[in-house]
Amino acid sequence: MCRKTRLWIFHIFLCLGIVYLKIGGLSSVVALGASIICNKIPGLAPRQRVICQSRPDAIIVIGQGVQMGIDECQFQFKNGRWNCSALGERTVFGKELKVGSKEAAFAYAIIAAGVAHAVTAACTQGNLSACGCDRDKQGFYSPEDGWRWGGCSADIRYGLGFSKVFMDAREVKQNARTLMNLHNNEVGRKVLERNMRLECKCHGVSGSCTARTCWTTLPRFRELGYLLKERYDHALHVEPVKARRNRRPAFLKIRKAQSYRKPTPTDLVYIERSPSYCEEDAVTGSVGTQGRLCDRHSQQANGCDLMCCGRGYNTHQYSRVWQCNCKFLWCCYVRCNTCSERTEVHTCK
Repeated sequence: MCRKTRLWIFHIFLCLGIVYLKIGGLSSVVALGASIICNKIPGLAPRQRVICQSRPDAIIVIGQGVQMGIDECQFQFKNGRWNCSALGERTVFGKELKVGSKEAAFAYAIIAAGVAHAVTAACTQGNLSACGCDRDKQGFYSPEDGWRWGGCSADIRYGLGFSKVFMDAREVKQNARTLMNLHNNEVGRKVLERNMRLECKCHGVSGSCTARTCWTTLPRFRELGYLLKERYDHALHVEPVKARRNRRPAFLKIRKAQSYRKPTPTDLVYIERSPSYCEEDAVTGSVGTQGRLCDRHSQQANGCDLMCCGRGYNTHQYSRVWQCNCKFLWCCYVRCNTCSERTEVHTCK
């Protein structure tokens, strides 16, 4: 039986008979019975299984991208009652937040961004078939800025397109939650696209920069996490507007009386207010706060008063002893002092 790791999908493929070959310096995946393999990955929607069967090499990269999103979500919310820990418990594809809250909005956006980021990076590194560097602008000169396009620009269009096809494939119902999920998926991709970086290399005699060659690169994923966290803090409460003909939700508008203003393409949106996340609840994606670490002196979200939802907290005392202030004595001994520390840890009741 394969061990459970963060790259669990990689091990699923190994367990089920995927053989990796290095051909011409590119990592390619030879699938043995791709249909059987993809059917064994829990949490995939039917249209996502079709993509898996046709691109088994891409599904591994997608799994890494989803895990990147979950990891970043857990980092950004590590001090809150909801800390994103319910995501990815069984499979990175299988856990969906049932409540259309601000937290669900962030989760969908960061995971969609993670998939686009991972696929684009894999293309640039030559680890995926059917894509590579973006060379459409290579050789073009910018007279105003004095530089020429060159190098290996990240093919962000391919990454965004693949993320859209795969992540949006599970949104098949015509309801408000589907509109919300599709909008937030696109927010994650937009934030990535708008924060691509320009890198340049100087050319000239004796280190001068008489000419430059420039290309686009991906931003650090942590930057995207902070940007989307800001949008989470200012997320908009929206409601669906139904079409006259079939009375099905047609678009989302900001929830305000006598207003039909739509959210912008980079506004995170939610349709239901967030629960308290004090108690464990599978429907809301809450694992509760019982046993969570808290800071009794803090007035922020990680403070015991807020984190423990008024239930109080337990105090645990620990002693730690270690060798310290070590010095090397000639010749040839090491002499250390013994240091000790007494700490208190507080956990929610």
